[in-house]
Amino acid sequence: MSFVQKITMTDAKVKFGSLSLNNQYQVHFAGINGAVINYLRFDKRIQNAQDFISREAGILCNDASLPATAYATAEVKDNFMGVPQEFAHTRIYTDIDFTFYVDEDYTLLNIFEGWMDYISSGAEREVADFQRPFYRRMRYPDSSTGYDGYTATGLSVTKFERDEQIRTKKTKTTGHRLRYEFIKSYPISITSMPVSYNGSNLLQCSVGMTYIRYTVDRITGAQGPAPKRTGSDGQSEVEFFNSSGIVLENQYNEDERRDMGLIP
Repeated sequence: MSFVQKITMTDAKVKFGSLSLNNQYQVHFAGINGAVINYLRFDKRIQNAQDFISREAGILCNDASLPATAYATAEVKDNFMGVPQEFAHTRIYTDIDFTFYVDEDYTLLNIFEGWMDYISSGAEREVADFQRPFYRRMRYPDSSTGYDGYTATGLSVTKFERDEQIRTKKTKTTGHRLRYEFIKSYPISITSMPVSYNGSNLLQCSVGMTYIRYTVDRITGAQGPAPKRTGSDGQSEVEFFNSSGIVLENQYNEDERRDMGLIP
């Protein structure tokens, strides 16, 4: 015999008082591949591209999304006494969208436009001569040297809550967080930006990003002293942990740790 548990108004207030809010998040670009930065600097004349993307792009991000994922499945018949069954065979990662406020110097917009130009070998520079044949030669996202690709060196979205506390060198973070790291991301779309005489509003730019996969680090409020490591300069550095107490750096191979900025 089963009993229905009674839920009081106090129980409801406690539960609904601890729901997550969608306006507590942070977007961070660790940087862009060095070849893209050089293209932005010398071809697009954006001298502060690296500093801008790593320091100011996250501040200008007005809207972001946490990633979605799914499995592609195939139906298998003639097994289990003729009962069809779905089996997962491929994990699918959907693209993510970011909306940014555009600064009055158009630096952010020029960076993403230039980034996409570089992916197609910067061929857009030749559009001025409309009589010449026009073509694009697409670059590879990664190269054998690891230099002339076009992926971001690190992109993350952190969802935090009101009890978030900043990690210090002596104490681990005690807040609740979800930190999504997107591996080998790059822009694939810039949506149209409407302008109008019917009102004066802030100009916003929406950028679609793709990636090969993401990892998620869950921090659930454990307290205690943070173990330290000694860097090459002999000074102690704070380690990054997940909710299981495992050093985050040890979960990835060397290339991924370098892409995420955990090692130089």
